[in-house]
Amino acid sequence: MFERSKWEFGVGSVKRDGILYGMGYTRDEVKKPYIAVVNSWNEYNPGHIHLKEIAQRVKDGVREAGGLPFELSTTGICDGMVLKDPRYIELPSRNLIADEIELNVEANMFDGMVLLGTCDSIVPGQLMAAARLNIPTVLVTGGYMPLCFYRGKEIGLSEVSGTVGKVMQNKVSREEFDDMVYCAHAGQGACGSMTTANSMCCIAEALGMTVPGNATVNAADKRLGAMAFEAGKYVMEMVKKGITARDIITEKAIENAIITDTAIAGSTNLLLHIPAIAHEAGIERDWWSFFDEMSHKIPLLTEIAPNGKYYFNDFERAGGMKALMKTLLPLLNSDCKTVNGKTLKENYSDAPVYGTDVIHTLDAPVSSDGGIAVLKGNLAPDGAILKTAAVPKNMMHFEGRAKVFSEVDDAITALRHGEIKAGDAVVINYLGPKGRFGTTAFAFQKEVAGMDIYDKVAIITDGRFSGGTSGLSIGYAAPEAAIKGPLAVVENGDKIIIDVEKRKMDIDLSDEEIAERLKKVDWRLREEKFKPFLRLFARNVSSTAKGAAWL
Repeated sequence: MFERSKWEFGVGSVKRDGILYGMGYTRDEVKKPYIAVVNSWNEYNPGHIHLKEIAQRVKDGVREAGGLPFELSTTGICDGMVLKDPRYIELPSRNLIADEIELNVEANMFDGMVLLGTCDSIVPGQLMAAARLNIPTVLVTGGYMPLCFYRGKEIGLSEVSGTVGKVMQNKVSREEFDDMVYCAHAGQGACGSMTTANSMCCIAEALGMTVPGNATVNAADKRLGAMAFEAGKYVMEMVKKGITARDIITEKAIENAIITDTAIAGSTNLLLHIPAIAHEAGIERDWWSFFDEMSHKIPLLTEIAPNGKYYFNDFERAGGMKALMKTLLPLLNSDCKTVNGKTLKENYSDAPVYGTDVIHTLDAPVSSDGGIAVLKGNLAPDGAILKTAAVPKNMMHFEGRAKVFSEVDDAITALRHGEIKAGDAVVINYLGPKGRFGTTAFAFQKEVAGMDIYDKVAIITDGRFSGGTSGLSIGYAAPEAAIKGPLAVVENGDKIIIDVEKRKMDIDLSDEEIAERLKKVDWRLREEKFKPFLRLFARNVSSTAKGAAWL
């Protein structure tokens, strides 16, 4: 049973009590467990614009269960709102969020915390903090954005981003496209496809860190408030029983997260985020190899955009995350604990499945292989990541000549000028965590996606891709160019050979030629171009293959 000692921290305890009295709290309240309600709400992120209301419901649940909640705030960047500008990309913000939570929660010695987040790097940053701090913790994710109707047809954001290339080729008028953009973003919530935000929300639930079913609730659904209320009660039960985040985020739970990610063809960014969460939990392992092992063993069970015709509203209609987890149970470590005190098996074994067209059975999957692959070879000895579920069948084996860029904008300019042709292997290097803070090549890929050459070119980078990536788009090549990985030595005209089924990616050069070229590489981050935080990030970030966490 929780009991706060008045003199636990000597004079400091008395002073804190006095300050709380002065803020309007009673003597009874200050004796209760202090729960941080860590909110990433802001007015500039659609996935977070509604979290004020959700936070209040968390606080209601904490109070009813006998705790004293205090709401705090963290950074909350939307990947779509930063315009993919490499000075302000969100991978550094993920590490910052973990640090902010550590600073606030450790300094104030909270007894437990409830985290509220929805979008791309915010949820993984919060889970990293949970694993790092190892106190009683529950996560509430904010739900997905409803779809809208455009000219009598229901559309999602994948249709919008996939139309950019068609506009560039004058297949769709700018006026028509502007009308589509004007109506396509229907309010609060994460983008309604299997992009990084929704992928991470699913993985948070697979880890056991959320209320069951949270991952696939519409952001406008008032049931989300009820889940937030339950989360407040759950964290109090964890405080009373001494259950901490690492009791939930175990090695077996990390395996479950990877198995689930493979089955849903989640965002390739999760190959950064899941190892980073494991690192913060003190669980060191070659997680990329486990990802690839699971890609051969775990079937693909969903076809959610950008990997298919369905969206998250279809996923929810078919039974949502509960139905998916029930289907996957035979392949999961089903005895793993969750924040409500029950095991995965207890939470999901009775969940109904309403639509096997959306959530396929294990006996009749979308495909026998999962949706993620790790390619290795002399171009990426530590691995490179590909979303296989989004690769056109004719591109499963590819041979082409390299066209090399070190800036996404330069690649886009070449594309618009018709300089990139069918058969090209477009290499965009120096975008990795140390080279350019893990910049995404998504903007380039999305312009290619709407063009005739979409299924005739490969894209290779040591930077990231958005969760909405499609085509033969290979990212996170490790070691990255900035630490003298082989991607640094690729030259225009070099032959690149990719075999997805064999999980191979090679440059047609001998080891001796690669070594000789690497001797001539002389690259350094031009720190004078960037402000202190990003310089600090580049100096201290670990390898992509280790999740780009702190060294």
